Amino acid sequence: MSKLMRNEDAFTGLEAAIVLIAFIVVAAVFSYVILGAGFFTTQKSQEVVHTGVSQTSSTLEISGPVIAQASSTANLGNVQFYLQIAAGGTSVDMRKVTYTVATTEHIVTYVDQDGTGTHKVIRTPVGQQVTDDHMLEKHEMVMITIPLTGTGEFVGDNILTPNTPFNIDIKPDIGAALGMTKVVPPALLTDRSYELY
Repeated sequence: MSKLMRNEDAFTGLEAAIVLIAFIVVAAVFSYVILGAGFFTTQKSQEVVHTGVSQTSSTLEISGPVIAQASSTANLGNVQFYLQIAAGGTSVDMRKVTYTVATTEHIVTYVDQDGTGTHKVIRTPVGQQVTDDHMLEKHEMVMITIPLTGTGEFVGDNILTPNTPFNIDIKPDIGAALGMTKVVPPALLTDRSYELY
């Protein structure tokens, strides 16, 4: 009588194939999870970089000279300059911009004419393209007048006298402040205008 022999070589190959397929599936799922986390991290890093660039670069720039008018032979009466959007900058809500005038002994912060506060600047649109939405946009320009006499700490104190250096910082709600340092001319005549350097 002949003996029936069992040959399990095929089953061993099939089991190895199943184990190999299981490893491949697990590796594919693991790599998908790792790639998803990498893409998420890359996207968040990109957002952080864009936010950082938008907040560190100033969106405003001075256009033209800074002009001051003397209220007397001892004081400046106001300072005027033109603002526009810097190249690549985004629109700025002018109602949220603050202006700080500082000497070595005094600091006064001004707000927009439509803002709330004691010290206010006068904002005058310039040109044909300016819209009346309080937003300074590309190709638009506004003239800012900062009254240095009439209200506040600068009244009657002879603070901005001839040869006095002072700073003006212009701070939009988003982005870096735009600062400038100017010096009062060495001699003043009442109601005369002077370019500040």
